[in-house]
Amino acid sequence: MKKRVLIIVENLPVPFDGRVWKQALALVSGGYQVTVLSPRAKGYVRNHEVMEGVHIYRHPMPREADSALGYFREYLAAFFWELIYALWIFATRGFDVIQGCNPPDTIAFVALPFRMFGVRYIFDHHDVNPELYIAKYGRKDFFYRLLVMLERLTFRLSDIVISTNDSYKSIAIQRGGVNPENIFVVRNGPDLTKFYPVQPNPDLKYGKRYLVGYVGTMSEQEGLDILLGAANEIKRRGRRDLHFTCVGGGPALASLQKMVVDMDLGDMVNFTGRISDQDLLEILSTADVCVNPDKPCEMNDLSTMIKIAEYMAMGKPIVQFDLREGRYTAADASVYCDTADLALGFADKIVWLLDHPEERVRMGEFGQKRVKEALAWEYSIRNLYSAYERALHLS
Repeated sequence: MKKRVLIIVENLPVPFDGRVWKQALALVSGGYQVTVLSPRAKGYVRNHEVMEGVHIYRHPMPREADSALGYFREYLAAFFWELIYALWIFATRGFDVIQGCNPPDTIAFVALPFRMFGVRYIFDHHDVNPELYIAKYGRKDFFYRLLVMLERLTFRLSDIVISTNDSYKSIAIQRGGVNPENIFVVRNGPDLTKFYPVQPNPDLKYGKRYLVGYVGTMSEQEGLDILLGAANEIKRRGRRDLHFTCVGGGPALASLQKMVVDMDLGDMVNFTGRISDQDLLEILSTADVCVNPDKPCEMNDLSTMIKIAEYMAMGKPIVQFDLREGRYTAADASVYCDTADLALGFADKIVWLLDHPEERVRMGEFGQKRVKEALAWEYSIRNLYSAYERALHLS
């Protein structure tokens, strides 16, 4: 009999959530029967479908929140639907392991009733929620203390923890009290069979000599306001030979588009929203420099951003702030801004890279080699399998 897995993810639909989708496909290849439960969203509205051997169920979700109270209501609604769907899936398909992917840290409570049937719980630690809350709202109030409590309970209720990097592993040990033998680091590297350079398209430079590319979520902690500030500074200095293209969607997209208008950057910056994988590959292949303007804060210092390794896979030099996990991933594939400089420092580094083509080539080649030899998704699959084997054989 195949080993049966239910993966629950709340913040993104599957297969749009690239990390969860790669995990699901890897588990199918490893002989597991895989079911995924995720929210419905634009473009992903079917209640149930089967893709590449993975059964995908999608539950209703309220409109994306933009306040602490709104997030609380959103999480309550998600918890209700996740529990209802999990009961249905257990009755019809069954599962031996539940993997819960945060945020939020409430999926462990969905898994709790199934413990009496011997079901194991694997916590896939995607985000440090207390630090994420501070990055969004800048305060330690009731909701912050609630997130700290939920994180602690999630660690205690988990049989196995999957950490996205060593910083998250340290949190599981120090804050969660998890036995290191039950923690497995599964990095979110690019799948090089699907993520690779394609033919550049000069039209994507909008008549300019250079293209600066960004891909990621448009939200408060991503630092897109810093990037727009850098673009404004570059324009103020008289440079008109570069264009910025920002790929992705998110709650801050509308306000960022308004900032472009208010700062008169329409001739230098465009936002694509969510686009196809092929269009993304074309933009990144055309870019001369890629940027990761994540704001200097504890959450971003501890977190690994997939876009960095994706830029490296495309052979692109990177500009980012000097943050712990960002430097670990990119190493010599990036230039690093002093965290005190913000927009001015970011502008300086972008211009410097554009004016030093030999450095762009060197950094791009280094990044590609590092991804191929150490950071690609294929190197994480072994630890994913080890996490599941340990969960299934715990006494």
